[in-house]
Amino acid sequence: MGLRIVSAAAVMFFAGVTAEARPASDARSAVPDAAIYRERTQLEAESAEEGFEWRPALRQSFCFLSIEHGFRMSQAKTRRGLRGPFFKDWAASVKNIGGWGDGDPAFTNLVAHPMQGAVAGYIQVQNDPQGRQQEFGRSRGYWASRVKALAWSAAYSTQFEIGPISEATLGNVGKKKGTAGWSDLIMTPFGGLGMMIGEDALDRFVVRRLEARTSSLARRRILRMVFNPNRSFTNLLRRKAPWHRDTRGLEDFWAKADAGEESGETPEKAEPQPASSDLIGSSDGGN
Repeated sequence: MGLRIVSAAAVMFFAGVTAEARPASDARSAVPDAAIYRERTQLEAESAEEGFEWRPALRQSFCFLSIEHGFRMSQAKTRRGLRGPFFKDWAASVKNIGGWGDGDPAFTNLVAHPMQGAVAGYIQVQNDPQGRQQEFGRSRGYWASRVKALAWSAAYSTQFEIGPISEATLGNVGKKKGTAGWSDLIMTPFGGLGMMIGEDALDRFVVRRLEARTSSLARRRILRMVFNPNRSFTNLLRRKAPWHRDTRGLEDFWAKADAGEESGETPEKAEPQPASSDLIGSSDGGN
């Protein structure tokens, strides 16, 4: 399953790159930096009054779930498991959960499932008007946001493993003893939280600084995707470009200025570049 998750991410990842390759208009690129800063401050104030965006979050989660189960259906053993009494086999699959391991390779349990948890967590973050404005740091707002993401990830993982549209119902994983354990239910949300925090830290302390050293939009796109693969994939679920950030634009000079302040360097303003939109189609949430 791990390789299939990675394959799905790669397919949608490059689909987003292809769709975003054509130039598009972005009115913000023509706005002075000070105006961009004021606009962002106003958006942050407005987001504090908005509530969680349930419909887009559930729609994006179902889309992710469909992608995962779609790849599972390519397996003959999964299709064979569709036969038999639905509720009886479901109950038998859940009942057999025991011990830590489930027979999957280490990559699946230690890498693929945490990736799944990170994507589910970022779905929560990008549909929380306050949470998506948070960046890695010591602030209470950041950590409260990521705790909420952990809860969403745990709920998604539980549904994926033993819910009505799960491995237990579609393929009856666990019906055979030794094929279901507690590792997935624990590693997915908590490992995912660790990956999210790691990507958030890399975005603030590495990506922003590297962006400050180049005026190439292509390089900035690549930096954001390489250092934040799970966030990039999740952006595609809301029809945003993989390199989208809710806290700064691709051409945002403030990202460069902040990086210069943190590193003690005085950045030079990037040369004007053709405007590039962070949107693919219409958005399911966020800006």
